[in-house]
Amino acid sequence: MALSNFIVTVAGVSAVVLLLGTDLKKSIPKIRHNVGQIRNWLKEESASAAKKMEKAKPKEISGKDVPKKDKD
Repeated sequence: MALSNFIVTVAGVSAVVLLLGTDLKKSIPKIRHNVGQIRNWLKEESASAAKKMEKAKPKEISGKDVPKKDKD
């Protein structure tokens, strides 16, 4: 009985590993494409954010608002 349970378990685990392996082989190109697309989006967003920062005028801070550091 124990031997038959062991054989059924090994067969089941082997089937799952085989199915997952083929599924991963099929999905890896899609994952690579998606990662590349996300990288492109991030590059575009960071470039547009950098352009916005260059165009933005810096705000002036009056001397009264700047806290002075204590000398200890």
